[in-house]
Amino acid sequence: MTLISEHSETDTRERILEVAERLFRQIGYQKTTVGDIAKELRMSPANVYRFFESKKSIHESVARGLMGEVEIEAQRIARSEGPAAPRLRQMMTTIHRMNTERYVGDNKLHEMVEIAMQEDWQVCVNHMECIASIIGEVIAQGAASGEFEITDLQLASLCACTAMMRFFHPQMIAQCATKPGPTIDQMIDFVIAGLSPRGRTN
Repeated sequence: MTLISEHSETDTRERILEVAERLFRQIGYQKTTVGDIAKELRMSPANVYRFFESKKSIHESVARGLMGEVEIEAQRIARSEGPAAPRLRQMMTTIHRMNTERYVGDNKLHEMVEIAMQEDWQVCVNHMECIASIIGEVIAQGAASGEFEITDLQLASLCACTAMMRFFHPQMIAQCATKPGPTIDQMIDFVIAGLSPRGRTN
């Protein structure tokens, strides 16, 4: 009975998050209330609060899910076979594409991300640290194979992430879309050149 109950609670949490994300996309985070979410699920707001203590905690969980999808794809690329430099390029391009599709191409979700960044939610900090760690994993593999030449892995991964911030951060992607600057391929070339022995590109 306990196992069935645990599965039921997990299913209910997932349904709440699915409906919340759909409403955030349709009418926006600010306009969506816990009452709206409960109404869609044909349950009382009190029942929703049994699973999430506040609208903010629902928001955080939705954001965590969206960011988690990016992290999973980045990890998949990091752990695939082949030279490090092409995988680093693929990973950086993929992170940019997924963040653009999820947040910049969707005004309502962009609003949700803006609020999360303004409130400095720990989920956002954790996501950025995770992405830096995955990038560091590929850089370490490149250093081990001789493709890259670095003296400080942590610094190298932080520098690579900072260089790509214009293409990773949802707000900066939107703000810089029409402003002059290097293309994502040019910036990745720059990063890889900086990691390569004597500036040799791969």
